[in-house]
Amino acid sequence: MESVTANNFNIAFERRGAGPPLVLLHGVLGDHRFWRPQLEGLAGAFTVIAWDAPGAGQSDDPPEFFSMDDFADCAAAFIRALGIEQAHVGGLSLGGAFALALYRRHSSLVRSLILADTYAGWKGSLPPDVVQARLEQCLRESEMAAEEFIPGWLPGLLPADAPAKLVDDVTATMSDFHPVGYRSMIRAMADADERETLGSIRVPTLLVWGEVDQRSPFSVAEQFRESIPGSRLVTIPGCGHLPSCQRPDAFNNAVREFCLSVA
Repeated sequence: MESVTANNFNIAFERRGAGPPLVLLHGVLGDHRFWRPQLEGLAGAFTVIAWDAPGAGQSDDPPEFFSMDDFADCAAAFIRALGIEQAHVGGLSLGGAFALALYRRHSSLVRSLILADTYAGWKGSLPPDVVQARLEQCLRESEMAAEEFIPGWLPGLLPADAPAKLVDDVTATMSDFHPVGYRSMIRAMADADERETLGSIRVPTLLVWGEVDQRSPFSVAEQFRESIPGSRLVTIPGCGHLPSCQRPDAFNNAVREFCLSVA
């Protein structure tokens, strides 16, 4: 893996291919490994860059309390540290909220947005009681061993018929979580409300959603489609919360077609 310093954090990342830059931001309890199918499948058309967010993978941990704006500023510093003036930016789940905050604070860096199974922050997309329940659950989990709680996440991420290898790969990645990073990301997500950002977006935007996502239900996809001017929604049949992992060919085809269409 490569690494750069961004806002005083050592940020690890994987980079593949050549062409216009495509920066990919993973979700909570993940790291760059959630983007392996894209690093391999999209490198023929783009320079694909998948970071480990502060508090994930091989990157440094952030402070316990690190806001959505702090994560967005770190993403902007990361992009600039790579010498990139403007990139296609894709985010999955929490990574999509990072991408929205990045656009709000550093729009000149964003050529287009790919938002997959995400939220306008939990506060911006979910009922208050659901937000509070998720926050409390995740904070409890951050003090537990991975084998005690990761299996309970899987039914909400992948359908029951997901291949065993995919389940094992997702479990292995999630099991390497950073407790401090987990708490920081969850607190940032629970407090974030990017609803106003949705209506302000003026770059081409692709929405990609798993048809049977239980974590970010299709009503959130509709919220995004109705709020983001000119956005396009692609639904991946039979997929849960991780279509980029479960149906990478369909996901990659949608992203490739979209990015190549951006002038």
